[in-house]
Amino acid sequence: MSGERTYAGAGVSLATAAGVVERLRAAVSTTATPAVVGAFGGFAGLYALDESRLLAASTDGVGSKLVLARRAGRLRWCGADLAAHCINDVLTTGAEPLFLLDYVAANAIELEQVAELVEGAVEVCREAGCALIGGETAELPGIYREEELDFVGTCVGIVDRRDLIDGSRVEPGDVVLGLPSAGIHANGFTLVRRLVGDDDFDAELLLPPTRLYLDEVRALRARADVRALAHVTGGGIMGNLPRALPAGIRAELDWSAWERPPVFHWLAEQGVEEEELRRVFNCGIGMCAVVPASDAGDEFAIGRIVAA
Repeated sequence: MSGERTYAGAGVSLATAAGVVERLRAAVSTTATPAVVGAFGGFAGLYALDESRLLAASTDGVGSKLVLARRAGRLRWCGADLAAHCINDVLTTGAEPLFLLDYVAANAIELEQVAELVEGAVEVCREAGCALIGGETAELPGIYREEELDFVGTCVGIVDRRDLIDGSRVEPGDVVLGLPSAGIHANGFTLVRRLVGDDDFDAELLLPPTRLYLDEVRALRARADVRALAHVTGGGIMGNLPRALPAGIRAELDWSAWERPPVFHWLAEQGVEEEELRRVFNCGIGMCAVVPASDAGDEFAIGRIVAA
């Protein structure tokens, strides 16, 4: 395969990202206090507020999707990406979102661009009942390229220990349910930008914002024993679902069980091979839930849990 049609060829190494987490794990562990719950590297960190309640927190950014969104006049969509992405990460623990903080940085701040980003995030925060309580705007010439900008956020939520979802109860025979994505969401855009180059592109195809899964997760938990949740971001389904599972088991997926949004057919037409699509992108599934087979019902089953 041409290097131009892989994530690594476009300049991003998923292996390096994983290596960074492993390198930092030992250092981070030395900061742990008795209130820290769980291991480093989950979708959200957990911290005991008191004997019965845990805070769940996650930080992430929109990444280089901002480059195409700025060209297309869709920065508001990237604001929605940020809020939905951070809230979805917190949701994987069973937590309800409390508040969001954001960080905007650029070579030179343009008020209209910042306003579009923040207003897009605010729309999702209102939908989720999540307060945007503050943040930072930084003008950093010499660090950021001219015209480009960055948008990062941190979401904090709260969950009762009795309602915590940590994957520990997942067992062989459980079913993997898939919640559909709106498209690429906000990962893999270094490769997408390489494919697009300087050409015109279809913003409606490439840039739909990350779906917020709050209502769907609430509805699913109301009727089923949700044992694990995985937010499918960089690394695709098989780079994220295993993060929510205990040792000794694995997920076996039926990749033909769902129809992918058109953008994934476009990526294949550009020469991105199936293995790379699965390794980098969500392939049409933005969140996975693991439930007992008896609770699967008529939901969108995409696989099952088996012994490793």
